[in-house]
Amino acid sequence: MYKIMIKTGQKHYPVYLGKGIMESVGSVVSRHLSARPVLIVCDKNVSSLYAKKCLESLRREGFKPHLEILEGGERGKTLEAAANLYTRALELGLDRHSAVIALGGGVTGDLVGFFAATYLRGLPFVQVPTTLLAMVDSSVGGKVAVNHPLGKNLIGAFHQPALVISDIHTLETLPPREFNAGWAELIKYGVVCSKKLFKRLELLNNNLSRGRLGKGFKVIGAHKLMNLIIRAVSIKGAIVCRDEKEENLRRVLNFGHTFGHALEAATHYGHYLHGEAVAGGMIMATELALRLKQIDEPSGRRIKALLENIERPPTPGGLTVEAVAGALSYDKKRKKEELVFVLPCRLGKAVFCKNPSFHLVEKVIEEFLPGKHS
Repeated sequence: MYKIMIKTGQKHYPVYLGKGIMESVGSVVSRHLSARPVLIVCDKNVSSLYAKKCLESLRREGFKPHLEILEGGERGKTLEAAANLYTRALELGLDRHSAVIALGGGVTGDLVGFFAATYLRGLPFVQVPTTLLAMVDSSVGGKVAVNHPLGKNLIGAFHQPALVISDIHTLETLPPREFNAGWAELIKYGVVCSKKLFKRLELLNNNLSRGRLGKGFKVIGAHKLMNLIIRAVSIKGAIVCRDEKEENLRRVLNFGHTFGHALEAATHYGHYLHGEAVAGGMIMATELALRLKQIDEPSGRRIKALLENIERPPTPGGLTVEAVAGALSYDKKRKKEELVFVLPCRLGKAVFCKNPSFHLVEKVIEEFLPGKHS
């Protein structure tokens, strides 16, 4: 089992990565939290695969676990869903000496983390991610939130987990779309933070046809995946250490997210997985960088080639430039009237671009929507 420490201004916590460690969740949690009532929250799919192992493991260590099963999906990441968790917690008599475990992907982690941050002004919570996206990105760093109909993650908090436990064998059962979504977040780290990681992903990409990427665990292998996850978590940990609350440096990790969140909101959180939307957003951000001459043509083409190997659902026929551009105005990363984009300027490096020509932004969206980059 591999351990990475995440150090923020107010809290230090470990991220454990290993193979087949789901059955040891209880013993790992017991190193950091004393025996207490625990609410495990997961969706239906994850429940059928891992809930029993998790429950039994916690009971063996003296915890008193309760299970709550969600419908799942980005559309369910709402204040109403959080309110249902408050009600369930009150019914169970959970108090400040209780804890919460988010078992699942990024949607579950975001919602459960938001619940944990706000119930009784904050409970300790544990992230047990079961998707590639959650392992490399959303389970680390403490950003927790629910969506609003007008925008993604507009209602949220910073609430760091007590620890993170990632069993990469859960990726064996990951559907291709979910694997692709996580791969997009890995590419993000390569493009804006690490040229070396970008080259590693590019080399893997050259050996994978578009349809094979989604079968990632089998075709890439556990060892290589473990190393990629470790690299991504290490990069994010270093950034969070320096900028826990996204006041400056951490904003670089929003590459692709301004456009991506707009895609999700404009399609009512029902068409794209988050990573799929971010992949599209990174393509648009790279195109915007090319048009603004922030990045050279060869590098821009390499970035887009890597992203285009990620399969995404076809663009909805009724999706308009106006709908996507309108959703940009609700982006939570705005500063007053300034709309800020993270744009690649060279491989492994990015810049912040404030208020580019909105006509140019619309042109980039227009080019993307017909599926010219699919």
